Amino acid sequence: MQEWCTIESDPGVFTELINAIGVQGVQVEEIYDLNDEQQIAQMQPIYGFIFLFRWTSKGEKRECLKIYDQDLFFANQVIQNACATQAIISILLNCPQIEIGEALKNYKEFVIALDPKERGNCLGAVDVIKTAHNSFARPEPFIFSNDKKKAKEGDDVFHFVSYIPFKGKVYELDGLQEGPILIGEYQDDWIVRAKEAILNRIQHYQEKETAFTLLAVNQCRRFKANKIIEQSQNEIFLSLKTLEFIGVDLTEEQKQLLLQISNQQNIEQELLQESQQELLNRLTLAKNRIQEAQITLSEENAKFQKYKEENSRRKHNYIPFILELFKMAQRKGQLEGLLEKAQQKQQQKLQQQMKK
Repeated sequence: MQEWCTIESDPGVFTELINAIGVQGVQVEEIYDLNDEQQIAQMQPIYGFIFLFRWTSKGEKRECLKIYDQDLFFANQVIQNACATQAIISILLNCPQIEIGEALKNYKEFVIALDPKERGNCLGAVDVIKTAHNSFARPEPFIFSNDKKKAKEGDDVFHFVSYIPFKGKVYELDGLQEGPILIGEYQDDWIVRAKEAILNRIQHYQEKETAFTLLAVNQCRRFKANKIIEQSQNEIFLSLKTLEFIGVDLTEEQKQLLLQISNQQNIEQELLQESQQELLNRLTLAKNRIQEAQITLSEENAKFQKYKEENSRRKHNYIPFILELFKMAQRKGQLEGLLEKAQQKQQQKLQQQMKK
């Protein structure tokens, strides 16, 4: 049976992985400062956070819930190297606003009556998820054994946990724990409650000089921008039709705009209560929203194109090309010299690191 590979904790990787398993309208973004309110506001709505940290064999003993809402999806991490994908799935399956697609829907329905350990085991049988995950495997030049590689002492081993809002409460979902961890209740903004717990963990790991990364799983900004454009175009159409209905002569620009927007909506009664100036103000605001959304759309399209190119490079097997270069260098009698230069550079790097 094919194993699960380790994958990079990169927003572009996770975003493509989510799309590959059939989930649309969702992306992953890195958070550099949880106190940056502007960045958090731009990401809204946020469906959950993923916290990545260096894991030690000692682990952490946490107070877990033994009895909890059965609608809350929780699964143990049973499959080696699957923790990144499992952290993402823990968020997706606990957010009713997300269209999770057929693969995740079928998986959730199949395991709903199973215990957390069995749920984790069943994840390995979902080919769509496993294939999407393993599509980010790094090409290996030589494979000597099918045995699982175990981490040695001193190796960097990273673990992923999720933070989610669910029915008025914030939970931490860690597949290595026995059950969900209740962070606390919230009233209006779940992020405020989650932020306290995450910042405490960040402080803990900073004191130990442990590497960590924080990611947000949020609504796709392109999806959001297209929605804003669509809604604003509807508002422009209705405002112009109302102005026309009350006898205002439209400018040529307004007439052209009306022709460009295909809409079958009827004039709303509340718009008939507004003055000509109020309707014109509506038009201006709607146009401004469209311009802002188009800028966002352009930026996001460029970002997603970059993700696509980077992921393509990650997946490409450069090993045959490198081996061919070695063969050419050997034929020209240059290989030995190149190897000596590489060794010298490596030693220089080691010496520089020792001086730091």
